[in-house]
Amino acid sequence: MGRLFGTDGARGVANSELSCELAMKIGRAAAMVLTENCSHKPKVLIGMDTRASSHMLASAIGAGLCSVGADVLIIDVVPTPAVAFLVKEYEYDAGVMISASHNPCEYNGIKIFQYNGYKLPDELENEIEEIILDETKIPPVVLGGDVGRIHFSNSAVDDYIFHLAMTSDGDFKGMKIALDCANGSASVTAKALFSRLGAECYIINDCPNGTNINENCGSTHLDMLQKFVVENKCDMGFAFDGDADRMLLIDENGNIVDGDKIIAICSKYMKDNGKLNKDTAVVTVMSNMGFFEFCKDNGINCVKTKVGDRYVLEEMVKNGYSIGGEQSGHIIFLDHATTGDGQMSAIQVLNVIKRTGKKVSELADEMKVFPQVLINVRVSNFGKTRLEKDAEVQLAIKKASEELGEDGRVLVRVSGTEPLVRVMLEGKDYDRIKYLAECIAKVVEERLV
Repeated sequence: MGRLFGTDGARGVANSELSCELAMKIGRAAAMVLTENCSHKPKVLIGMDTRASSHMLASAIGAGLCSVGADVLIIDVVPTPAVAFLVKEYEYDAGVMISASHNPCEYNGIKIFQYNGYKLPDELENEIEEIILDETKIPPVVLGGDVGRIHFSNSAVDDYIFHLAMTSDGDFKGMKIALDCANGSASVTAKALFSRLGAECYIINDCPNGTNINENCGSTHLDMLQKFVVENKCDMGFAFDGDADRMLLIDENGNIVDGDKIIAICSKYMKDNGKLNKDTAVVTVMSNMGFFEFCKDNGINCVKTKVGDRYVLEEMVKNGYSIGGEQSGHIIFLDHATTGDGQMSAIQVLNVIKRTGKKVSELADEMKVFPQVLINVRVSNFGKTRLEKDAEVQLAIKKASEELGEDGRVLVRVSGTEPLVRVMLEGKDYDRIKYLAECIAKVVEERLV
């Protein structure tokens, strides 16, 4: 993890940790790195989520880009995957998304995409960091007509919706679905998209006011959608996060279907229809043990990566795999997209429902879930760096691992986006793993705060 960029871009409290000055510097440095070999005037597009600070930071990074001679296209509020798609579709040199994804409204972030729609690799992020923090290169000063200009798009949302609609296997008439937009980016796309595809849509949390993004709604707070699906007798519900790059599913009975189960449902369907490249699905080490058993039972190869959708994507691109993702609902369908896309994932689930004729609960029940306990412990930034070095924390982890043996597993890691240490235990006995997780979490809290 770099000094500015975590596992999903630069992120922090807006106007404090992530200031306008820093955003402007990132714009300048990114333009230098990404357009170094350009023989034309560089072009960069900028999208954002619905946070109050998003326009402020978009203006700052846009100013930074223009100051070194790049032209900017502001596409306003869109999902993160819209930026990844449109930067390639519009043949731009780079794309920037202003978003802190599932985080509370006071946070914001900057995600940068290359001309091909892929997020920046570590080496390019490091180069940008070195320009900003170490002044390894000095941004050029351009004058007069060489200064970049800012333009605005009024067609980006429609172009993106058309792209998503083309990944469906036809219409979804007769399906009654609920959509929780998290008062975020999906608020500008979900209703138009799924209505266009023929589904009977019920939309909640699609009235952003700048501060209510992810507030007791969306993929991080599922209670409201669970209740809504049951009370309104919907066939299923889809919950997106703030920038709509992830999705969690609710079945017709109000039960949560997480990313592991969604990947299982889709990968089995793809395999059965000859669309699962190399019969392989890619997940992270955080995936449930039940997913690995499901893959074994259904003849699906499973590749595990470090936590973070960028590592999943790297593995997929390297070996040509067609599906991968995380338990959190960040799922990549590489045949259609270069990054996770919550609404695209929803369309793929609807494709499976349409073709199989099964209910969501029937499909989800095909994967057995091992009990899993996850405790997030808030620590200091310094504490995050000491996780691997603290003897008492490592001893607590070792004891729990030895006690579980082959009946479970222990995974303790730092968050790539927040000041947290995540303590995850999995096994056959819930009470046992809960107790052991709490023991580890207590030591982490004592030692790393």
